[in-house]
Amino acid sequence: MSLLKRIEKAGQVPPGGTQTPSAPEPPKSDEITLKRRQAPAPAHDVYADLKTRVQQKIIADLDPKLDLSKQDQVRRTIEGMFNDFLAQEDVVLARADKSRLFDEILAEVLGYGPIQKLLEDPTIDEIMVNGPRNIYIERQGKIERVAITFETDAHVFRIIDRIVSPLGRRVDEGQPYVDARLPDGSRVNIIIPPLSLIGPTVTIRKFRPTPITIDEAVKLGTFSSEFVQFMKACVEGKMNVIISGGTGSGKTTTLNIISSFIPGTERIITIENAAELQLRQEHVITLESRPPNIEGRGEVTMRDLVINALRMRPDRIIVGEVRGGEALDMLQAMNTGHEGSMSTVHANTPRDSLHRLETMVLMAGVELPLRAIREQIAGALNLIVQIERMRDGTRKVVSVTEVQGMEGEVIVTQDIFKFEGAGVKDGKILGKLKATGIRPKFMEKLEASNIFLPPQIFGLDNRFFQ
Repeated sequence: MSLLKRIEKAGQVPPGGTQTPSAPEPPKSDEITLKRRQAPAPAHDVYADLKTRVQQKIIADLDPKLDLSKQDQVRRTIEGMFNDFLAQEDVVLARADKSRLFDEILAEVLGYGPIQKLLEDPTIDEIMVNGPRNIYIERQGKIERVAITFETDAHVFRIIDRIVSPLGRRVDEGQPYVDARLPDGSRVNIIIPPLSLIGPTVTIRKFRPTPITIDEAVKLGTFSSEFVQFMKACVEGKMNVIISGGTGSGKTTTLNIISSFIPGTERIITIENAAELQLRQEHVITLESRPPNIEGRGEVTMRDLVINALRMRPDRIIVGEVRGGEALDMLQAMNTGHEGSMSTVHANTPRDSLHRLETMVLMAGVELPLRAIREQIAGALNLIVQIERMRDGTRKVVSVTEVQGMEGEVIVTQDIFKFEGAGVKDGKILGKLKATGIRPKFMEKLEASNIFLPPQIFGLDNRFFQ
């Protein structure tokens, strides 16, 4: 009789009776084998254990005086230590596994751990670390989860410390969230427990090593060639421009493109919370705000920097994003000889961006009547460029609006360009940014600066001016 049948027979209960308990028999060798097969011990991750041991050994033996800025030299040093360890431990790995293990250890020692290869992937636009086990990315406007994970919360904290330490910033229970940036300009937001209930959370908005070019943006349909020609004239003619849009809509990228039209002979001062702008002109001064230190001192706000920038003889002031009282100082700068300045603001429509500017001016704590604030805005701004992230993940400029002045208590605006949709094909939104047929009022100012635009840009016929 087989072992399984004996077990079944022993477990049967006679009809009309109860099974009488009997003294347990000592297990036989084949029963022990069966139990082992039914309840296997948890498998030990040999690869993870090897990686941990190699990593700890290299970190312990690595010379702390080694110059980490010399990447090639450090890489050769670590590679030698890595090969020595495998030889001492008599570990034999396939070439692909060995290369993968070395890259992961190098990322842990010199880079940003598991997310290093995500940062190196040019197709990824955003990385979202939601605790150690859940990592998402944005690629071509779509969010997807990746199989990469951190080991523990402490592992995530090690990488966070590597991000913020070079910037002189900190993340702890006293300061549980921070904005930072990577050396390549990518923007980082970090928030940790107790504010984040799922563990340390890191959001990285990547920036390409080389900014997107005008031709690429036109090819992607972000805006039209007529828009490019128009904006080039406006920037050279020192029009004040606000770029408006929602989160992740491409405001900073658009600001980078538009600011590339600034002549290289001008002195440009950029002011940001976390330096992201990638201006290619020669004479650029980059200023970055600073949070308070552990004692609550030493804070330098955006408003402080805008006020200070006025004393630095700027030709142009570019504020990465206005979020508070610095809006008042920026508008005053635009109204007092610093023409051609630019900034971005979070808003869903051009009209909403004007309302937001009003609100932010009030946040400066200065008692001004609403009409005076609106007059400041109407006198300072010339153009509002509205950009939007579409449902298919693409970014498109949806309107270019001229601020024409005041009528009574209302700021008067007029669309110069407007996006016209043409339906959806294969999940992609079709359409183009087109002229509305209206010539902006500030064209006289541009022409006085010897800047002329053909009427066809505005959808007008030459006969209109004959």
